[in-house]
Amino acid sequence: MTGPANPGWVGARRLLRRLRDIMAGPGTAQARLDLIASLIARELVAEVCSIYVRRAGDVLELFATEGLRPDAVHNTRLLVGEGLVGFVAAQAMPVALADAQAHPLFAFRPETGEERYSSLMGVPVLRGGHVLGVLVIQNRTQRSYTDEEVETLETTAMVLAEMIAGSNIMSGDEARFDAVPEALPQRLEGLPLSPGLTLGTALVQSRRVTIERMLSDDPEIEEQRVRKALDALTGQLDAALDRPEFSETGEHRDVLETFRMFAEDRGWLRRINEAIRTGLSAEAAVQRVQDETRARLGQVSDAYLRERVLDFEELANRLLRQLVESEQDGVAAIPEDAVLIARSLGPGELLNYEPGNLKAVILEDGSVNAHATIVARALGVPLVGRLDGLLSRVETGDEVLVDAENGVVYLRPGDEVRANFEMAMAARSARLEVYRGLRDEPPETRDGTHVGLLLNAGLLADMNHLEDTAAEGVGLYRTEIPFMVRATYPDVAAQTDFYARVLDEAEGRPVVFRTLDIGGDKVLPYLQSSSEDNPAMGWRASRIALDRPAMLRHQLRALITASAGRDLSVMFPMIAQVAEFDAAKRLLDLEIERVAKRGDPVPRSIRAGVMLEVPALALQLENLLLRTDFLSIGSNDLVQFLFASDRGNPRLEGRYDVLAPAVLNFLKNIADTCGDADTELTVCGEMAGDPVSAMALLGLGYRRLSMSPANIGPVKAMVRSIAIGNVVDYLNVPLQSPVPSLRPHLRAFAQDHGIEV
Repeated sequence: MTGPANPGWVGARRLLRRLRDIMAGPGTAQARLDLIASLIARELVAEVCSIYVRRAGDVLELFATEGLRPDAVHNTRLLVGEGLVGFVAAQAMPVALADAQAHPLFAFRPETGEERYSSLMGVPVLRGGHVLGVLVIQNRTQRSYTDEEVETLETTAMVLAEMIAGSNIMSGDEARFDAVPEALPQRLEGLPLSPGLTLGTALVQSRRVTIERMLSDDPEIEEQRVRKALDALTGQLDAALDRPEFSETGEHRDVLETFRMFAEDRGWLRRINEAIRTGLSAEAAVQRVQDETRARLGQVSDAYLRERVLDFEELANRLLRQLVESEQDGVAAIPEDAVLIARSLGPGELLNYEPGNLKAVILEDGSVNAHATIVARALGVPLVGRLDGLLSRVETGDEVLVDAENGVVYLRPGDEVRANFEMAMAARSARLEVYRGLRDEPPETRDGTHVGLLLNAGLLADMNHLEDTAAEGVGLYRTEIPFMVRATYPDVAAQTDFYARVLDEAEGRPVVFRTLDIGGDKVLPYLQSSSEDNPAMGWRASRIALDRPAMLRHQLRALITASAGRDLSVMFPMIAQVAEFDAAKRLLDLEIERVAKRGDPVPRSIRAGVMLEVPALALQLENLLLRTDFLSIGSNDLVQFLFASDRGNPRLEGRYDVLAPAVLNFLKNIADTCGDADTELTVCGEMAGDPVSAMALLGLGYRRLSMSPANIGPVKAMVRSIAIGNVVDYLNVPLQSPVPSLRPHLRAFAQDHGIEV
């Protein structure tokens, strides 16, 4: 049972009822805004209430006021981010100040007459994650506004948003946040997340649910409605988990099970119930919490946290549909060639559609480690993300071509583009057939040199590709991904079980486990960290592990236990000095001793190696190779650090190439030193999976390449068509060249010598 009504909530509900009467009453939109400003000022005991509406060009215009000079209406304007009002709009967060004029962001507008007012409280007017305006109250005295008053003004602003959005106070495209321009062909470039090449018909996901009833006088009934809807929602998720695609264990199933647990998050439910107690209906309360969360999304820089916020957004959408539309169990019927278009997706949303009919997914947002990406890969659905402005450029029914190999999307293509794309699809199918035919052929060059081709993996589902590709093993297993998809830190038992499953799937093939490479853009929600100016070169990977040795020891303990009776290879990332490797190896030795003293079974063999990513370590190779069993090149970070060039910065894209003579000479020195020391050497970065770059690596002396599953076929085709001696002889001269890249020269060489690249 609900306790006695809070006096503040009673007042809020009275305000909302009167606000509803004004909105439903006669008069122009402007007249109703004027009445609303007067009502809010009176009910919240404020001398001033002002309503600012966001116009085109990120301008906030004073549309109505009670207490300021009447002639300031439509004449006072602030840019988003300017002054306290602009700050509220930019941050999508409330501000409550007892002495506003003393604040450094205060922007004085003499035409308003607001110099008489000391205190200020402002809240964003939110709808669908967009800031439509700002609602402000002011008092002459230095008044300290309570959390309850802020809550009341936020609730009022939500109701006001519906009026602004539904009225004619703005005309034309100013009132349309997702206006689609003239339907011309367009080419968009994004981030390839799940591979594939397909064409189909756009199906724009409908995000917003129409809410007919905003207010309620019975909070207890509304809370019961939320509880009932949540029970139905979790039932749907349980049914989805029973689908055959997710019957096997793996990260994709872990993701969905974790997502189901989010539905029981107490903090999320508490915020919804608090909104209900201010006088909102159940669906309006869910919408308000969702809008606040979505608006703050732009303020979160951490990719992992953004994805977790998106999980809650999907839950809110599902809960809203459950409340408003009584959503039924099962999957939605969609066209046979649907390309789903959305701003973002939660992991469970892909389960709403018939997998046979869903040809691809393209998103405005999205990331490599997003839960939706993991599920898309498990379902084999091509996915492209990071397509800026996508939703403003496409409508349901548009023809869409999706190249999820290269992250390119064509909207409403012309006949010539479509014909070329269909040819590319046919060529790709033919190439894939050729690569499948090479599966059982050995990766040997024409002059008889064996080249080890291995997989990069990070998901249990990736291990299936060992059989598909006939790869010799896993050259890099990224252990951090299972940590990132969990809400809490996995204990030693959970880690042991997971690593054992990886080794079981490998069926005796070698697996190199890289210890946690977290930090930078890979943040664990349960590990406290502060923002850094240069996170890629900051507190990450082995630096965290050596500062938090218990975390590393737990992981090493789990790896040792999981590898009992089998071979174990452990690789430490982001090592910059030999002393750091010695410290990490010492922790490994301690864990081996611990297991042995307990009388527990130990691995048949244990190898310890380093991922060389920091250029400084290459200057310490002679000492390092005396201690390590193997060395792996992380070409992505290594090249980034060599050129002091952020590979995630679009302004630097294409400026530097991995096939620059500086890079190749650097790599040749490493290969020569490892060859002299007879140390196993592998390249694990993207360089290994590009046939042209891989050809250069063979010429430099590398004989082990680890790559994504999709690259095994193309690289094997290159290996079987090459005579390494020719490449070695060819590289002697261009390695001394001042050109920025040898790529065009290597392509020409490959063409002249019949090498498949």
